[in-house]
Amino acid sequence: MEHLAIDLGGRESQICVRQADGTIVEERRHRTAALPAYLAERPRSRVVLETCSEAFRIADAALAAGHEVRVVPATLVRTLGVGARGVKTDRRDARVLSEVSCQINLPSVHIPSPTARQRKTLCGLREGLVSARTQLVNTVRGWLRAEGYRPRSGDVATFPARVMAVVPEASLPAAVARQLRAIAALSAEVAEAERDLRAVATGDPVIRRLLTVPGVGPSTATRFVAALDQVERFASAHAVEAYLGLVPGENSSADRRRRTGITKAGAPAVRWCLVQAAWAARRTRRKDPLHHWVDAVEQRRGTRIAILALARKLAGVLYALWRDGTVYTPAQAARS
Repeated sequence: MEHLAIDLGGRESQICVRQADGTIVEERRHRTAALPAYLAERPRSRVVLETCSEAFRIADAALAAGHEVRVVPATLVRTLGVGARGVKTDRRDARVLSEVSCQINLPSVHIPSPTARQRKTLCGLREGLVSARTQLVNTVRGWLRAEGYRPRSGDVATFPARVMAVVPEASLPAAVARQLRAIAALSAEVAEAERDLRAVATGDPVIRRLLTVPGVGPSTATRFVAALDQVERFASAHAVEAYLGLVPGENSSADRRRRTGITKAGAPAVRWCLVQAAWAARRTRRKDPLHHWVDAVEQRRGTRIAILALARKLAGVLYALWRDGTVYTPAQAARS
């Protein structure tokens, strides 16, 4: 089997093909957009890629053409020799990856399904709109504080109307009015994005079951399902919690034993959603056994650690519901 390493680029990519004994048989640059056609014409090979924006699309094309695919984590390639001694070029990187592939069975990240990637993109685009709106709202809030205006509290979608209610139209600068119009437009787009997200959530039986968990909304459930992609990949709830970076780390050596904070490995967006879900569950479901459990942790360790512990438990509960095909049962979740 040949070993075909591709150093991907936005427009052009570098290709290095070696035989099993390490002999280079082809080395060239190729248009990235034409790589699927190139791979379809090649004999079955091991295709080696580094994680990047284009990696999974090319990996799909390679798998469809019958190749064996390895998508190597970007955090690993430096230990393999990519960029060693301060010398990094596309040609050198492709050569290093193909050479290492000839010597060892390279590890690969999970190649997410097209559905998982689409859902992740849907959530990311919605969060981009929310982030842009938040930045605009904060700029207007800064102006309001400087001028001494205090609009009543309320939902962010009503923020422009609440500002107009306390600021006389004659006193409203054109620049602030422009910001308010942009906030109103973004609020409409956010509402549409949330409708799309709810449609995805209600159309998937797995996500519908996950929505029965306290604090978990469409964004958290969809993010979680997109990140795991295949529940069969994980042997236990603890494996899921470790995958999402919600377990304590360790920095020990010889006789020294030191536990650290959570590892923060895996997708940060999923971890953030789970932490927000933990705050929501603690705030709204006071009669739920989970609330009693997190209260006991909070009394021993403090609020921040209790919320992280609840986020970790929620990840395990979501995994168990998906694995077992069940819905949330308060008493069972508190015991697990």
